[in-house]
Amino acid sequence: MAATHAFWLAGRQVTGEDSFDVTSPWDGRVVGTVSVPTDAQIEGAVAAAYAVRDEFAATPAHVRAAALDHVSRRLVERTEEIARLISAENGKPMKWARGEVGRAVSVFRFAAEEARRFNGGEAQRLDTDLGGQGRLAFTRRFPKGVVLGIAPFNFPLNLCAHKIAPAIAAGAPIILKPAPATPLSGLIIGDLLAETELPAGSWSILPVPNDKMPALVQDERLPVISFTGSEKVGYAIMDSVPRKHCTLELGGNGAAVVLADFASDEDLDWAATRIATFSNYQGGQSCISVQRVIADASVYERLLPRIVAAVENQVTGDPNDDATDVGPLVSEDAAKRVETWVDEAVAAGAALLTGGKRDGASYAPTVLTDVPADVTVSCEEVFGPVLTVQKVDGEAAAFAAVNDSKYGLQAGVFTHDLQTAFRAHRALEVGGVVVGDVPSYRADQMPYGGVKQSGVGREGVKFAMDDYTYERVMVLTGIAL
Repeated sequence: MAATHAFWLAGRQVTGEDSFDVTSPWDGRVVGTVSVPTDAQIEGAVAAAYAVRDEFAATPAHVRAAALDHVSRRLVERTEEIARLISAENGKPMKWARGEVGRAVSVFRFAAEEARRFNGGEAQRLDTDLGGQGRLAFTRRFPKGVVLGIAPFNFPLNLCAHKIAPAIAAGAPIILKPAPATPLSGLIIGDLLAETELPAGSWSILPVPNDKMPALVQDERLPVISFTGSEKVGYAIMDSVPRKHCTLELGGNGAAVVLADFASDEDLDWAATRIATFSNYQGGQSCISVQRVIADASVYERLLPRIVAAVENQVTGDPNDDATDVGPLVSEDAAKRVETWVDEAVAAGAALLTGGKRDGASYAPTVLTDVPADVTVSCEEVFGPVLTVQKVDGEAAAFAAVNDSKYGLQAGVFTHDLQTAFRAHRALEVGGVVVGDVPSYRADQMPYGGVKQSGVGREGVKFAMDDYTYERVMVLTGIAL
């Protein structure tokens, strides 16, 4: 699989003067060598995007939609190849890598659909007051300008798709920076975009080193920044450019609440299986993976052993094996960090029920109870296969425990009661509440994002398009309404 990969500058495949190796976190082999753009090439991409912004905004909707449909179809045709690429550079088990390709297929399809119906305009009578007699307001949305998209490593294809597809659908040029650890999946989107008739300059995919990013972030020709990644980096970006529009999709420490009415054996088996699966999928490297289980005292003793057994049934190992559920983390350093945090919790009095062992970049699926509130695994996003379980008395205490966090991305509430579901929706300080399941559910067309330190703005194709555009009103005078 090892090969040298060019990058995409204004729709053209080019190479720079330097390169770096992308290695597999599973076995350390070189997956590919990626060319790095020079400062002059980065400037060329920005200049091209800025120059084409008006032309691209005026591109007929059918042209943009056709390009997005084409990418969606081609992803289907190349699913297995791309899934193996994701698995190789990211360490993601093949079952999850194939699922990620399928989600990206949907993202580009949704974007094609939105491109066809977006910006249709809305008319508003203004003669509701005397001064507006004969006047009609007509509102449309227009791109704010070039988008700088910054994608993370954990979903190296789909989260690149969530930057690129809405920008194209809205007619906004985009410069995408894939994560340094996993650039190959993002670059392959360029292969497919290059087969379309989009204007030159409307998109670039640049594996820019992190130390080159401050200059791009500060560039006034890039008025919109869409960032997915860590809280620290995201807010540093926003603080450095307070007059730009920033969408930040940051961290979380997703909670799954199991309430007293979710008490049958079938209920608890379902909850335990879902919790075990989605605390460990992607190696726990998902912002909405289950990190905290908050169980009512009435079900806690029956639920806990089920969770431990379900976690121990997760198949760990080679991500190339179709049976594998949990592969390595993105790097050995990431696994060492998780190891340090778990060791800290155990030293502080937490009970380790299973897991707690590291082997290179792999960390065993882990369950902790009696975790002190002030240790790191309680306060921060673990971003690894680690689960804490706590017992509470009643719904109010459960919801208070969910909210006792600086994060607020998504929460899951296991209940059968519709009134409880609506109370959870009102009470929980998160961007999304999933009823009857874990917080890890995301449909790519729904609004997705958080509150508190989990970020600002929303993704989900239509909602990202809203973020990339602004309303402009036109008032018509002398109209016979």
